Amino acid sequence: MTRPRCRIPSVALIATLALLLTAALLPATGNVPAAPAGAPIALVAAAPGDERWSADLTIVDRDDVNVRRTAAGLRLREARSTGRGARSPHSAVAEGMLLTAPRTLARPATRVRAEINAAIPAGATVEAQVRGWRAAGWTEWRAAGAVFDRPVLRVQTRVVLTAPNGGATATVRGVRLTADANAAVSAATPGRTYRVYATRIGLVGELTANGRTVQTRDHFAALPSRRGLSPLNTGDYTVRVCTTSGSRCEYAPVWDVGPWNTRDDYWNPSSVRENWKNLPQGRPEAQAAYQTGYNGGRDQFGRTVLNPAGIDLADGTFWDGLRLTTNAWVDVAYLWTGGGPRGVVGDGPLNIRTGASTSYAVRGLAAQLAHVPIQCYVTGQSVAGPYRTTTRWNRLASGQYVSHAYISSVYGGSVPAC
Repeated sequence: MTRPRCRIPSVALIATLALLLTAALLPATGNVPAAPAGAPIALVAAAPGDERWSADLTIVDRDDVNVRRTAAGLRLREARSTGRGARSPHSAVAEGMLLTAPRTLARPATRVRAEINAAIPAGATVEAQVRGWRAAGWTEWRAAGAVFDRPVLRVQTRVVLTAPNGGATATVRGVRLTADANAAVSAATPGRTYRVYATRIGLVGELTANGRTVQTRDHFAALPSRRGLSPLNTGDYTVRVCTTSGSRCEYAPVWDVGPWNTRDDYWNPSSVRENWKNLPQGRPEAQAAYQTGYNGGRDQFGRTVLNPAGIDLADGTFWDGLRLTTNAWVDVAYLWTGGGPRGVVGDGPLNIRTGASTSYAVRGLAAQLAHVPIQCYVTGQSVAGPYRTTTRWNRLASGQYVSHAYISSVYGGSVPAC
């Protein structure tokens, strides 16, 4: 069942939202009542040791999507949906997103709260979301009700606006943030892999949810939740998608939202999952709706679900990476839920080979900007690449190899020799 939303009258008010962000959502305690027009709002006072700052909403640039800065505040640029097809969530609502610059904190924090000053007409929404950086990479984006899985020293905020197709847009005047270390920290979770149904995106020339223009034979994936959406020109959230036989795999950044839903992080446990908490972990809502009539056979927007898709693949990932010829079941690893060293593919798509030489067979691709897990490294054929000439080959978590000549950086720990 979809969690009910709080409808706020279209008057100027301050909506105070607690954003407790990371690996496990705390139990919901109910809706926050709307304040009457003109009523004073008591803001949450910062405790000693808390760090407070205001999100910079004045800079709208290439990594922001469908928003504009006006004299009154931040608004949607276009309040009409992009209409990209019946199963696309982009055809149901207009949406926009502003991404702020990462902030380094003065001391470690385990949560971030936000106070949003906005005028929000009926049907529109405004949500502040935060993520934190730890050794294994960025946490998922979180809204109210979660804590980081460990203390973080670097955080980033984004503001997401939605409006009914053709309806009035909210105006955001400011977002005040508070970081603290008062929330309990839960243990980190291992990486997760699930078998889901994949469909091909197509849509060459159109914009993704993070603002990328889809290229011919492009390499990226879409998931039905913004929690795993990478900012433009990053692979912070990368999936490994493999055929069910394991014969082909591609590591692809998540650059779009869909299919069908936008709030279905089905790879998370029910304690964290944003909606449809009674479904098994790893079961997309669209799959349950299509196969068993869950939610009346409809998605979050009330549309009849016509296939069980849990991931969309760009044409290059679909045709070249996996060599699929039709929609199919695939095995997907949600790599940000794991740990250990990661390498950033600076130039790609990069061939994944079965051994440490170009004479070995190709078993898939790693897309440009994808973050690939690295188990260890071996010495093999010397390769001259854009970043170095080297005999080092990285063995990926899948047991396959890529040349280190094409890896722009490594984070998350030191890589041992195999």
